[in-house]
Amino acid sequence: MNKWAELLLGLILLIGAILIAWYSSMYSWVLFGKNFNFLSAAWTFLKGGIFWFVIMIGLLLIMLGISDLKD
Repeated sequence: MNKWAELLLGLILLIGAILIAWYSSMYSWVLFGKNFNFLSAAWTFLKGGIFWFVIMIGLLLIMLGISDLKD
């Protein structure tokens, strides 16, 4: 694929995702009783990712500390 086409497609997808998330949080997108607030879902996913990242870093540091104690 052409590099300019890739950049343009990536920019369109990024701006589209941001606009959809913003519009879904500003207006009430309810279908069959389900609320489609994509910004809230993305924020929850990001917070979960940060939580697991911190836990994994903590476990890694504990394992490295135990490994250093053996030497």
